[in-house]
Amino acid sequence: MLTVLAYAGAAIAEIAGCFSFFAWLRLGRSALWLAPGMVSLALFAWLLTLVDSDAAGRTYAAYGGIYITASILWLWLVEEQRPDRWDIAGAILCIAGAAVVLVGHRS
Repeated sequence: MLTVLAYAGAAIAEIAGCFSFFAWLRLGRSALWLAPGMVSLALFAWLLTLVDSDAAGRTYAAYGGIYITASILWLWLVEEQRPDRWDIAGAILCIAGAAVVLVGHRS
């Protein structure tokens, strides 16, 4: 359960942090958006350290699927762009891949 919460929190923190830079550079928002963005990105990195895994690379690889799915949700909920069937299919494939990487049986 901690892994699910850590990944969910990391995804929100990373997307919010990256969006603050996007808002500043592409949407003309104030540079003040960068301060909470940097805090958010630091929170993202810390949250990934909470995932129970024997290797950082495996943690990050599995997170990739979570990040893609969370980005599609961000697209829909924050940017108000409805995901199409290809977005949804891709997110499902990524979650399946993340699950295989994270919980696959290892000898």
